[in-house]
Amino acid sequence: MDLEIKDNLFCVTGATSGFGKAIAEQLIQEGANVIINARTRDRLDEMKSLYGDQIEILEGNITTDAVIANLFRIVGERKLAGLVVNAGGPPAMSFMETDLTDWDEAYRHILRWKVKIIQEGLDKMIPQHYGRIVFIESASVKQPIENLVLSNSFRLGVVGFVKTLSQEIADKGITLNVLAPGYHNTTAMERLFVKKSMLLGISSEEAKAIFENETKVGKLGDAKDLASLASWLLSPRSRYVTGQTISIDGGLIKGTMG
Repeated sequence: MDLEIKDNLFCVTGATSGFGKAIAEQLIQEGANVIINARTRDRLDEMKSLYGDQIEILEGNITTDAVIANLFRIVGERKLAGLVVNAGGPPAMSFMETDLTDWDEAYRHILRWKVKIIQEGLDKMIPQHYGRIVFIESASVKQPIENLVLSNSFRLGVVGFVKTLSQEIADKGITLNVLAPGYHNTTAMERLFVKKSMLLGISSEEAKAIFENETKVGKLGDAKDLASLASWLLSPRSRYVTGQTISIDGGLIKGTMG
């Protein structure tokens, strides 16, 4: 299928590992140009060396106002076709392990910066009457995940924000959708393996097997599978899909609205 995104400009945050990297690579394979963001310069340079002129680099912590401002300086007067809003999650903690500083930091890390980047992004997209925005969140927005109280709480706030905004700007050619991945074979899962192994006194590999068994297909997901759906949502072909939270979970979510 031709996604009709050749030569279009996208930005992918958290683009050098996991879901972000898989999405950026899928967009590049479709002929798009991508501004990739991450904190680690070496990984950014490695992707640049592989994909050449299709890649532009934004180094830094995207959760800060300064790096968000740098992103839109790079975009300049060009049309921004799509934005992937993606960053790592907070530490694995139960409620009783947290204090208020953990909650304050989780708000900044999970919710606040996303509001800021969308405010800036809409300044670009509304005048061009086009834009595709995809948020990478977690299946925890549909079914809480043990020992992730901070993520479980604030990612729900992101979903509420996205749903509300999608209604407000549905007539402006801009769509916003959330992908809610379950257990995938990414580095972000390591914190859950470690936490589970500590709580149960088992090895990390044994902890990983528990998560695999909770997923009905019996294995962890591949980031490339999520990337194929994300790329479609970032294309003109998804024009009639907005405000949705879509699970990619291998059968993890048990609710009928999963």
